[in-house]
Amino acid sequence: MFKLKENNTNAKTEMMAGITTFFTMVYIVVVNPIILADAGVPFEQVFTATIIAAVIGTLWMALFANYPIAIAPGMGLNAYFAYSVVGNNQNISYETAFAAVFIAGLIFVILSLTPFREKLIEAIPAT
Repeated sequence: MFKLKENNTNAKTEMMAGITTFFTMVYIVVVNPIILADAGVPFEQVFTATIIAAVIGTLWMALFANYPIAIAPGMGLNAYFAYSVVGNNQNISYETAFAAVFIAGLIFVILSLTPFREKLIEAIPAT
């Protein structure tokens, strides 16, 4: 399934790589909820959601894309969300900000499924 021999690797090497990647990224499970809790999001909910998102994203990359890439929430964007979007604007609740992020995500998915994505990439000059 993972074509280990074709990629000149073995199960032991891949297990060590997986464990190393896990220990490199596991801090996100705690830091993400701490940052978003500063914006008013309940810690327990973000803790659980972070784990679920990381597991689903990583399994998707492994089983469907066959790429050895771990997926987890980004620490830069969550800090921007918590301290700039929600933190500096007392009029914007985290629920409203999450709704805006969700809508933006939908727009990006729709644009990615249309020819617009290719036209946009082709419009960027090589130099």
